[in-house]
Amino acid sequence: MNYFNQPKYQPLSCHSTYWPTRQFQPVDPYFLYQSAIESKKLMKDASMVLNKLSESKEFDAELMYAAQSSDIVEVKRLIDSIGITSDVDINYNPDGLRLAFSSKEDNTDCCRLSITLHWR
Repeated sequence: MNYFNQPKYQPLSCHSTYWPTRQFQPVDPYFLYQSAIESKKLMKDASMVLNKLSESKEFDAELMYAAQSSDIVEVKRLIDSIGITSDVDINYNPDGLRLAFSSKEDNTDCCRLSITLHWR
């Protein structure tokens, strides 16, 4: 095979002499900062709920009984009786409980913390 008569290919250059610069918006950490502060509050409330659930089998039995009876008012009352201040969305099914803690900053959803606990 004659290598001298083969066409010569030039490798493509991946380096261009012109690189367009991307324009970024100015950085404003205010919302992230506020979201982190609010998330710490959510974690505190979630910790209070988990402490109660891990310390009182009587409370757990009441909560499970109310959930099995589809008594959402009682389930909400029991969770609120722990002393949490965050908004919490409560969902349950025969297998367990899901708590979604949320907070708003300037009427905008800033953070959400979900906990799923199984009882079966």
